[in-house]
Amino acid sequence: MKKIIQESLSQLLNNRYLLVLNGSLLLLALSFIIYVGLSVHPSDLQLVSHYSAFGITHFYRDQWYYLLTFGVFGLFVAVMHVALAVKLLIVKGPALAILFTWFSLAIIVFAWMTTYAVLNVWSPQ
Repeated sequence: MKKIIQESLSQLLNNRYLLVLNGSLLLLALSFIIYVGLSVHPSDLQLVSHYSAFGITHFYRDQWYYLLTFGVFGLFVAVMHVALAVKLLIVKGPALAILFTWFSLAIIVFAWMTTYAVLNVWSPQ
C-alpha cells in the first residue's frame, strides 16, 4: 500500500500541469470552506431545506447548522476528486485526469454560486 501511494505521488509530481490544477482545486475548496464558515451565523431562524409533494407538510425546515453541510460538501469534493484524478492519471493517462480536474473546479465554482444564493435568501440579520 505504501509503495502504491509513493508511485502515485511520484507520477503526480512528474506531471506539473496536473499538480498545479490539483493544488488550485484544493486552494479553491479551502477558500470555499472558509467562506461558508464565516458566512453562517447561529440564529433561531429556520431554513427551508427541502420540499416534498408527499405528506402533510410540503416544506421541511432545518436549523442554521444545516448550512455547514455546504462546506463539508466542498471538502469531500476536493479530497475525493484529487484522489480520483491521481487514479485516472495512473490508469487512463494525463488527458482524462486533467479534464476531470477542470470539471472538479467547475463543481466547486457552481457549489460556491449555489451557496451564495442560499445564504443571501437566508441572511438572518
